[in-house]
Amino acid sequence: MITQRIPSIDYFRGFILFLLAAESTGLYGTLGKLFPDSFLVEQFHHAQWEGLHFWDLIQPGFMMIAGASLYFSTYKKLDEGSTYGQLWPKVIKRSFLLFLFGTGLHCLYREELVLELWNVLTQLSVTTLIAFFLLRFSIPLQLAASILILLLAHSLYVFTDIPSYNLPYTPDQNFGSYMDMVLMGKLSGGHWIAINCIPTAAHTIWGALIGRIIHRNVDQKNTLRTLVGLGILGIILGYGLDLAGIPIIKRTATLSFTIASAGWITLMMAGFYANWSSEIPKIKFPNYILSFGKNSIFIYLFFESVGPDWLKKSSFVFVGGIIEKLGGTEQIAKLGNSLVVFLLIIGLAKWLDNRKIYFKL
Repeated sequence: MITQRIPSIDYFRGFILFLLAAESTGLYGTLGKLFPDSFLVEQFHHAQWEGLHFWDLIQPGFMMIAGASLYFSTYKKLDEGSTYGQLWPKVIKRSFLLFLFGTGLHCLYREELVLELWNVLTQLSVTTLIAFFLLRFSIPLQLAASILILLLAHSLYVFTDIPSYNLPYTPDQNFGSYMDMVLMGKLSGGHWIAINCIPTAAHTIWGALIGRIIHRNVDQKNTLRTLVGLGILGIILGYGLDLAGIPIIKRTATLSFTIASAGWITLMMAGFYANWSSEIPKIKFPNYILSFGKNSIFIYLFFESVGPDWLKKSSFVFVGGIIEKLGGTEQIAKLGNSLVVFLLIIGLAKWLDNRKIYFKL
């Protein structure tokens, strides 16, 4: 029976939100201008097209930890006496709200009413429904379903022959771009694809399976070995497919990217699991990381709306202004302002956690 929160889940989710919060302040962009040739800074930006940077793992991590959380929350309610049928309305409501918030954020970005389906919350609204539907089935059946989903997405790109959209690995000339034109009548300026929710459903399914492994395996060291083994297997398969001619492209969630990124995320989840296990030496993380994980969706919505549209601009009037008066350059002023706004977001997360104020969908 699941009777309490799993700290490793909250810590990993918090880690993802912590990094996303830093990005929302403009921190990585400013560092990129200050250190344009830095390999480390480059890892906090998406690969231009082919290839895999650290930042390309954040969205898959978001999807996989959502799957693990879905598993634990579902089975906690089942242990309390609920049935799958009773839980479906709640899952549908949550997915609807995720879709609403995801599309709403695009309206804020554009400062007008638009229909754009590229936000991670919009994607998660679809993958959550798929993963929840499969939860009741065995591990082999869930794995088989995830593989079929990946092969379906891959086949749509490779085997469809739509004029001007028949180049599977070319920006804006692939099947995903065609579907964007059908669904929204426009393409993403960054070559993002709305139907990435199909292949990335595998990430949410696999995240739920990892939750299942953690829940049902009483031998913690064996659980850690299993996670590490699965992570290494995913990396080998993903990069092997890349070498075989299916390039790793995050923006279209290619077959190789989906598997390779899942491998890396599984290794990261293994590290956070070690932090929770009582039989394994702990990895220490700041407590405020946990605060982010306990209020993940609210914090995400806050720094994706209030953060860039009001907080960052208002703060720069004072922080940036003082730094520039003291002789700092514009980029140094932006860097200082980003750090101050980041600290404010961290403070908000801690304040809410200390008072046990949690916003749930």
